Amino acid sequence: MPIDLYYVLGSPPCRSVMLVAKAVNVELNLKVTDLSKGENKTAEFLKKNPQHAIPTIDDKGLTIGESRAILAYLVNQYGKDDSLYPKDPKKRAVVDQRLYFDIGTLYNGFINYYLVPAMTTGKCGTQAQLEKLQDAFNILNSILAGQNWVAGNNITIADYSIVVSVSAIEALGFDVSKYPNIVKWYEKAKKTIAGYKEINEEGNNQLKGFFKQFIK
Repeated sequence: MPIDLYYVLGSPPCRSVMLVAKAVNVELNLKVTDLSKGENKTAEFLKKNPQHAIPTIDDKGLTIGESRAILAYLVNQYGKDDSLYPKDPKKRAVVDQRLYFDIGTLYNGFINYYLVPAMTTGKCGTQAQLEKLQDAFNILNSILAGQNWVAGNNITIADYSIVVSVSAIEALGFDVSKYPNIVKWYEKAKKTIAGYKEINEEGNNQLKGFFKQFIK
């Protein structure tokens, strides 16, 4: 029985859930949720997720919001092994740190420099906000020095989460080419992650269209 996913393809976190679900062979019942029409604020939706945010999954009555928590759940519940989210406490701690880095620094920088300013002022953010985003890329570039993936030499859910963030930031005009370790990892991720082109690239096309509506 498929898992319900309330989503919008233009949303990077929604795409990370779709990609990890594909990796662990979980079928999703995709439910497009139009935020502009308040479909995330209906009484029915709020029972599933009081944060009224997407992505949200409903797995036979178990409802979970927050994409990074969903990624962990999918692997814990449906993965054939723990390679994408290791059970070993030390390895898992590294994956968790990278996920927290993504939500608190990298993806947060994307929201603060691109999305929120565009929607409120019609342009990108301040120089200080751009520098914070650049610093996040410098950190990620350092993390990737001498290793294949963001949490070591094996791909994990942290790569799925971070690659959609990096690709979304690039889609809105950020120059990723200045960060050689990221470029090498990024190209490998595109080729390794099943469904990347059909899910992530199409999602970024939608994201760019949404962004351009606000830019003056």
